[in-house]
Order: sequence, then structure tokens, then C-alpha cells
Amino acid sequence: MISEFKFDLFRFKFLKGFLAFLILFLPLPVLIFSVGIGYLSIPPSEVLHLINANLFQIPLTEQQKVYETVIFNIRLPRILLAALVGCSLAVSGAVLQSMFRNPLVEPYILGISSGAAFGAALALGLGFLSGSVQILAFVFGMISVFLAYSMAKTGSEVPVVNLVLAGIIVSALFTALTSLIKFFIDPHQLAGIVYWIMGSFSYANWNNLATVTAPILACLILLIALSWRLNVLSLSDEEARALGVNVNRERFFILCIATLMTACAVSVSGIIGWVGLLIPHIVRLAFSSDNRIVIPLSASLGASFMVLADNIARSAFSFELPISVLTTILGAPVFMLLVRRRARRIWG
Repeated sequence: MISEFKFDLFRFKFLKGFLAFLILFLPLPVLIFSVGIGYLSIPPSEVLHLINANLFQIPLTEQQKVYETVIFNIRLPRILLAALVGCSLAVSGAVLQSMFRNPLVEPYILGISSGAAFGAALALGLGFLSGSVQILAFVFGMISVFLAYSMAKTGSEVPVVNLVLAGIIVSALFTALTSLIKFFIDPHQLAGIVYWIMGSFSYANWNNLATVTAPILACLILLIALSWRLNVLSLSDEEARALGVNVNRERFFILCIATLMTACAVSVSGIIGWVGLLIPHIVRLAFSSDNRIVIPLSASLGASFMVLADNIARSAFSFELPISVLTTILGAPVFMLLVRRRARRIWG
């Protein structure tokens, strides 16, 4: 009986490890599949042939040249941007949930996304130069964190409940300020800002991708490197201090990294909900609460989820759906199911 139990345990761990391996490499087949989806359908075999042709300078037919233009000038930057945004939101959600030991915490709850959205809307509404959208999104995202952190701080302590409540207040404030911008802005610009705030990758291009790739990847690498410290921060403050961790300093530093990731995502895609809440839950339920596992798997699964959701948004109808509407429709029922069935076991 003992040997059979050990074999079953080994088989379970093997299957779990194999599934984690598949999720880590899931974005690659999703990307190849997704570039063929759209008004002009391109078979996966043609996609692979075009990649091979570009690598080895193989001549293309006229039809293949059309495919090449559609893929490399229109679809590929959009798909890569969607993957980066999904990765950012999922990882930010995983980090914040772990750090504050609260499965309902995400960038939007703490006001980060609302602050970043206000900064981006301000830049769009006032017609600032290209690149200022990302800068103002980060600046106001940081301001929202500073406001929430200052409001929540009592003495030298920053209680988690206070921080979440302060985040809700700051989020409401920046949402109101964004509405004020929409009220006073030129009607011709208003439609673009409203559509952008609802979430969309329709304006994706190589310039947007180049702007946010480096900071997002740098933040991701930093958070993976700090994942063991996140495991310590997920303990009580007393236990973390007993292990030699400066809780307030570490928490603020990681908050800044999560803010930068969220601000970069919001600045190029608008507000997209539920990804930072849903994806980390799925990973924790399926695998572990260890952040050394949660962060890389959340990054990969978040990227794949966002690309697939964008595929539906841009190809399911004759018009393009706002991506946040779709992620809410997909995410809310799944999250309700997870909460009802296994919420008590998420942090076990």
C-alpha cells in the first residue's frame, strides 16, 4: 500500500510538473496560431513558412508577400503587445495578492490602474507628444500609490486593511478626475479617450511595443528574482521581521515595481480588468502558493489568456469589441466558480 501511494504521489507530481512546463511554453503556439486569425485567414503552415523564409531569405510568392505584410505590420505587434499587457497585469496581481495576503487585491483595487489611466487620459486629452502617455501614466500611478500608502500608514506600520481601503478611495478620486477630463475635452477627442479607457489593442504598433517592452521585461525579471522575498512578505509582519526583512521598505519597493508594470500596460491598452485577479487564482489553485512558481506561470498564462481574448475581440464580430468587456464576461463567471468551490484552499 505504501509503495502504491508513493507511486501515485510521484505520478501526480510528474503530471503537475509536465502541466507547468506546458504552460510556460504556451505563449509560443498561441502566438503562431493567433497571427493567422482575422479578416484574412492565414493557415499555420503559411505562418511557419513565412518565419522560415524571413530567417533564411527564401523568395516569396505574391500571395505570401501579402501575408507577410499583414502579419509583420499589423498582427504581430498587436499580438506581442497583448501578450506583454497580459503578462504585466497577471504578475502585478499575483505579487500584490501575495504581498498583502489578500486574494481580492489587484492593481485596480489599490488605485494604481485608475491613477495610470488618469495620467494617460490627461496626455491624450491635451494632445501631448508621443511617449508622454507612458510617462504620465507611470507618474500618476506612482502618485496613487504614494497617496494610498500615506493614507494607510499609522506610525511606522502600514496595515493591509488600511492600504486596501485607501486604494479604493484613491481609485474613486482618479476615476472622478478622469470623468472630469472627459467632460471638458473636445467631443472629437472624447470618443477616442472613452474607447481607449474601455481597453483596446487597435492602436498597437511597433513603436508602442518598443516603448513598454524593456520596462515590463525588466520588472518581470526583478520580481522573479525577488520571489523568495515575496514568500517571506506573505507571512505575518512579525514573522517577516524575525527573518530579517524590513517589511515596509521591501513592500514599498515591490509596490513600485508592480506600479511600473501596471502603468506600462495601462498606457498602451487602457483599463483591462479581471486578468490580475483571475490568472493568479488559477495558478495557485492548480499548482502552489510559492511565488517562485506563481510568478512565472502567471506571466505565461496571463500572456496566453490576453492574446486569446484579443483574438475573440477582433475576429468574432464584424466590429471590434473593447477587450475589457470580453475579459469581464470571460473572467467573472470563472472567478465566481473558483470562489464558491475552492477559495478557502487558495492560500493553503
